Amino acid sequence: MSRDFTTIVSGLPRSGTSMAMQMIVAGGIPPLTDELRAADADNPRGYYELERVKSLRTDKAWLDGARGKVVKVIHMLVPELPDDRAYRVVFLDRDLREVVKSQSTMLARNAKAGGALPPERLMAIYDAQLKQVHAWLAARPNFSVLAIKHADLIRDAATQAQAMREFLGGDLDATAMTAAVDPSLYRNRA
Repeated sequence: MSRDFTTIVSGLPRSGTSMAMQMIVAGGIPPLTDELRAADADNPRGYYELERVKSLRTDKAWLDGARGKVVKVIHMLVPELPDDRAYRVVFLDRDLREVVKSQSTMLARNAKAGGALPPERLMAIYDAQLKQVHAWLAARPNFSVLAIKHADLIRDAATQAQAMREFLGGDLDATAMTAAVDPSLYRNRA
């Protein structure tokens, strides 16, 4: 199937975006990645990232090669995507307590200092950011959004894979997408 849109996977850091990328790639959409960030203990199956996405505010040229592919874009950079093309966004939603716990675990594992903000403040900031991004997306006719709850993905990957399959054109391999979910990697629970 020819996809005349760019598939975006987005959400907060540590919300399941790498898992969603793995599912979509297993289903049959090629990823737009550079493989610069290697798999590690926090994401043993890889991050599926493109370093140029971090420069989206000033570098949009790479988007010309993104149509028909899937690329991960962190939530706060989604509004930097230009309105001159069609997107289908799979947006991951995870319990904010789990997001903060997972981020803290990752920082500790990598011997990096965490932010100075208490978890409650960080969750409030994330909540406000998510509301802002979702409002922005809702106001853009060239963006279609499928919100996927991380908990639902872990609990019933087959149903979520089917929802993604239909949202992304109906021709993906939902069985392969389901098999890409490894519930044993769900380690930071609220």
